[in-house]
Amino acid sequence: MRIAVIGGGPGGLYFAYLWKKRHPDAEIDLFEQNAAGATWGFGVVFSEQALDFLRADDPETVDAITPRMESWKNITLNLRGESVEIDGVGFSSIGRLALLTILQERVRSTGITPRFDTSVQSVDELRGYDLIVAADGLNSMVRRGHEAAFGASVSQSSNKFAWYGTTKPFATLSQTFVATDRGSFNAHHYRYAKDMSTFLVECDAATWAAYGFADKSIEESQAICEDVFAATLDGHRLISNKSVWRNFPWIWNERWSHGNMVLIGDALHSAHFSIGSGTRLAIEDAIALTKALETENGIAAALARYEVERKPIVKKLVTAARTSADWYEHFPAHMKHDLMDFAYSYITRSGRIDDARLRAMSPAFMARYEAAKGRS
Repeated sequence: MRIAVIGGGPGGLYFAYLWKKRHPDAEIDLFEQNAAGATWGFGVVFSEQALDFLRADDPETVDAITPRMESWKNITLNLRGESVEIDGVGFSSIGRLALLTILQERVRSTGITPRFDTSVQSVDELRGYDLIVAADGLNSMVRRGHEAAFGASVSQSSNKFAWYGTTKPFATLSQTFVATDRGSFNAHHYRYAKDMSTFLVECDAATWAAYGFADKSIEESQAICEDVFAATLDGHRLISNKSVWRNFPWIWNERWSHGNMVLIGDALHSAHFSIGSGTRLAIEDAIALTKALETENGIAAALARYEVERKPIVKKLVTAARTSADWYEHFPAHMKHDLMDFAYSYITRSGRIDDARLRAMSPAFMARYEAAKGRS
């Protein structure tokens, strides 16, 4: 089978690697518009089990990634100079570039030579391929060229965010909420290396407008964010990497394939950064697509199976992500609560955690919360 993979992010790289490893005779061309060492952003985060879903089928890749990861067991919330830890909510993280480099090495180990600095402008350039795997991200050329066929839906959250890094290493995945005289900010921050952390700054539209960010340069915006979070950064600077203000894009497609084209990862769906599942979803898409292609005899049947089996799983997580994002759309209002009510609202925001589960998952936090509320 002759396959074109568009996009050299985690989903595209992993699909190319996995298929070629299991089907050495396949012909796979992977096209990535950016250079091999280029990436936007800093660290990516996984839930506590991180790569356990890969362990059974691909221990070599897990063993390559795991030593480069940072891990912790708690979430820390900071509000009005007070902090609370929510125990039992573990995460792991890795630098995005480090992850891409590892996956690029895995791809090359199968004999594939990725075509970096190569932009595919139209699927018409890909005639002759049996399958086109569109892993080309939020602005997918493949999806945009066939929006009606895919049943594509694209919208944006109203909040603004800018993705920075910093040399301050944070002990856990943390959220710091700061009220100023012109509005409220939130920072999502966590270390992804011994000496580097992601520092994603978020604010609502009213705050963004009050600060005049629309007329500010990247450097001016960065300076304002450093000032707002001076206490959190503790003398460290923010680091920019195309750190412009953005609205989070919501991507969904009712139909996951069209002809011999199939979508995976952010080209297919987006999950809000507040639940930290985008990279894992992309890799799981690649695995599901591989298994569907191996199960069915024809490509059309395989793509149908991929959608039928994978869609309910993704839809459940995306629904939770939207509920989580809605909490952030109103975080200035939540900040009016006392620390413990605020923390409880935060950890239950997606609707997937009730009191019984929270007691089992985070016993220390729940004991503190219920004591504060005078409950037993």
